Amino acid sequence: MIEKKQITDIVEAYLAESDHFLVSLTVSRQNNIKVFIDGDRGVTVADCIALSRHIESCLDRDAEDFTLDVSSVGVGQPLVMARQYNNNVGRRLAIKTADDKQYKGMLIEVTNDGIWLEMDKEKKKKKQKKELEPQAESKVFVHYDDILEAKVQVSFK
Repeated sequence: MIEKKQITDIVEAYLAESDHFLVSLTVSRQNNIKVFIDGDRGVTVADCIALSRHIESCLDRDAEDFTLDVSSVGVGQPLVMARQYNNNVGRRLAIKTADDKQYKGMLIEVTNDGIWLEMDKEKKKKKQKKELEPQAESKVFVHYDDILEAKVQVSFK
């Protein structure tokens, strides 16, 4: 069986001099290798192909057969590394925290400790609209340690 550490070392050494980074990697018992990467300026198909070829060149199919999938992180996948938030400034996020809070809003700033969200305004019913005063924009800071899951909200408008 191919060891996860072996593949991790190959990938991290290859990506070390680039703006790309390893997000996740799995190796099954059947040697199905899945590598997900991201980059400070995104990831192209050519980036994935180049990494795939590099990994294959470091492994010996005669010694052990394997399948290999190298991909960029998909739209629906959660953000798992602090570094990924930088690419998503200006996008809407849905966040679940360790204390069962949920936030939805625009990612407006990324710091070393966490992120700042400009919260979505709650939609009001038309009947209530006349009675309620306009709400001020609210911002909330969420520490990375408190985030259980953060997903980019895709808008099709």
